[in-house]
Amino acid sequence: MSEPGKGRHDWPSHGGRPERVLPRFGLAPESRVIDFSANLNPLGPPPWLAERLAACLAELTVYPDPDYGAARAAIALAEGLAPEQVRLTNGGAEAIFLVAALLARRGVSRVAIVQPTFGEYERACRHYGIEVAHLALEAGSFELDQAGADKAMRDAGALFLCRPNNPTGTLIARERIERLLVAGQRHGTTLVVDEAFVDFVTPDERLTPLLAHFDNLLLLRSMTKLYAIPGLRLGYLLGSAAAVGHIAELQPPWSVNALAAGLVAPLLADRVYLARTRAWLDAERPWLQSELEALGLSVVPSHANFLLFKDSHGESMSALLEHLARCGILARHTHNFVGLDGSWLRVAVRSRPENRALVEAVDRWRST
Repeated sequence: MSEPGKGRHDWPSHGGRPERVLPRFGLAPESRVIDFSANLNPLGPPPWLAERLAACLAELTVYPDPDYGAARAAIALAEGLAPEQVRLTNGGAEAIFLVAALLARRGVSRVAIVQPTFGEYERACRHYGIEVAHLALEAGSFELDQAGADKAMRDAGALFLCRPNNPTGTLIARERIERLLVAGQRHGTTLVVDEAFVDFVTPDERLTPLLAHFDNLLLLRSMTKLYAIPGLRLGYLLGSAAAVGHIAELQPPWSVNALAAGLVAPLLADRVYLARTRAWLDAERPWLQSELEALGLSVVPSHANFLLFKDSHGESMSALLEHLARCGILARHTHNFVGLDGSWLRVAVRSRPENRALVEAVDRWRST
């Protein structure tokens, strides 16, 4: 486990920001691009959602239920948990900050974060004055360093990891998760697992059943990726009733708006949409990976709806990032992912025509 490095570049810390990236290449910020930098479902929101939102406009004249009872009950039913084990949040980001607040309240002074990964874990912990150490995934394979993780469960008050991981798409085996939880029980360490992309994984890999055996496990979820509704900010966290109760005390009142909360039950009930999404991804992701590999790119095998790659011959990914932007395609840079430092690119898996446009643009770059 190493201390965090320095020297990250001043790039936008999230995808979906073409207006921040395009001017770096002399392009107008309003230029039209196919956005591969945000990992959203290209099927778009479920077709019934717009009508449902319109029907819910009357709800804007009253305060939402501060405990979000109906939404929490729907999540609990879907997850096989008690409602007391569920907390609705304003997107996955609020869930992360609430966990950091809980750790600070418990007196945790040091956490470890498995890297490279989503930057908000570190940001949230530092916001609450918690020291952060980085635990690097193994170079090349991006496998978990089990010895380092075991040490983190002894030395830190909490370990954060993303499963499947953003940006690598890799999935830490369930038996390794259980080993960490057992160690955490011995040492009083919390394991925080962000499952923001778990809905894209087949077969099902969610860790919810482990909550029945480990009270030191907290699970974070996002509903914005699968349902392509990032503007509505909808997520939730799962844990023991005691931990969730303490988190509820830390959450600002009415942090989730009535429109978003009212969508939880119908979104979870739409199994047809979920099946369509998984069928699309199970066909499209291997096709895109194969096409990129055929062009000489080294692609990390992914369990999620995005792919991380670099050039197998050592060509600059910054040059490819600019080339793609000039072709009307926005990939996700990796300048602010710890340990990647811009030497990789990440792309969402999109529709076949859009993915083909990406492949053709990479092919042209190869030809220059």
